[in-house]
Amino acid sequence: MGFLDKAKGLVNEANLDKARKLASDENVDKAADVAKKISPDSADGTIDAAADKVKSLNDKS
Repeated sequence: MGFLDKAKGLVNEANLDKARKLASDENVDKAADVAKKISPDSADGTIDAAADKVKSLNDKS
């Protein structure tokens, strides 16, 4: 069994619901803050854009 086969097996509604709960706006902001602390300042805009995208995708579900 390859890596992708195992990953496909993990995609189910229960795991998606768990991921959605973990991807709350507050947790996304915390993760972005940590990423900005350990990355160069030049990456801050990209990190913020990625966090905004995650939050907007989470709002759609």
